[in-house]
Amino acid sequence: MKKRVLTVGVYDLLHWGHFELFRRAKELAGEGGELTVAVQKDEFVTKYKPTAKLVYNWDQRVKMISALRYVNHVVPYGNIDESIKEIDFSVFAVGPDQTHAGFQRAIEWCRMVGREVVVLQRTEGISSSQLRKGGLA
Repeated sequence: MKKRVLTVGVYDLLHWGHFELFRRAKELAGEGGELTVAVQKDEFVTKYKPTAKLVYNWDQRVKMISALRYVNHVVPYGNIDESIKEIDFSVFAVGPDQTHAGFQRAIEWCRMVGREVVVLQRTEGISSSQLRKGGLA
């Protein structure tokens, strides 16, 4: 059964873990389904992570993600609990680390309006934080 899956993030240092996330999210969509990736706008990244030093701006991150075969649509987002209400989807695919208050409100909203929430596990051995600290061991 085809579905419209949404996943969200900053995706500044695009890496293998992101590709795996997009692949698994697209699998959730099923044959003929679609994957929408919401990319957080620069001003919101710095609002929530004031020490963050983005390598790529929002436009560049969108262009990279748009080029991926798994991704059907790329949209902006700011505050997840507000932005999610403006995006057309049936399944919200989140990571186990996406737990702050805004995500909790977004997940609660999904449940209230009948949208499925699926937690996709991280790809072991890689993260943007590791890459920022000088690479992988």
